[in-house]
Amino acid sequence: MRLRILSNLAIGTVVLGLSIADSHLAPADTAPRRIEVLARRFEFVPNQITVKKGEPVILVLRSEDVTHGIKFRELNLDTEIHKGHPSELSFTPMVAGDFVGHCSRFCGSGHGSMLLTLHVRE
Repeated sequence: MRLRILSNLAIGTVVLGLSIADSHLAPADTAPRRIEVLARRFEFVPNQITVKKGEPVILVLRSEDVTHGIKFRELNLDTEIHKGHPSELSFTPMVAGDFVGHCSRFCGSGHGSMLLTLHVRE
């Protein structure tokens, strides 16, 4: 019985030691990249963003005038942006390419030209 306890203790110590060693070798979880975007009639600033495939991203969206929205149909992303209340859109792009987001809330005569291009690179 005592031998089994000592054996289990030794195995546990080895496993714990390997876990600690692995934690120093493994890369730390990266925090999502936060990107600030301002929505205003009739533009997003910036209007182009480049990110890496597989990189977690949070778009922090603010409106300075009226309610806007952003929709990236191909990425299945959609949110509203209310004046005075930042919106956060979290995602991890898994496909490389160029994706165009459109303002999804009618905001006036220039609404149709309000675009945000997301470039996802390998």
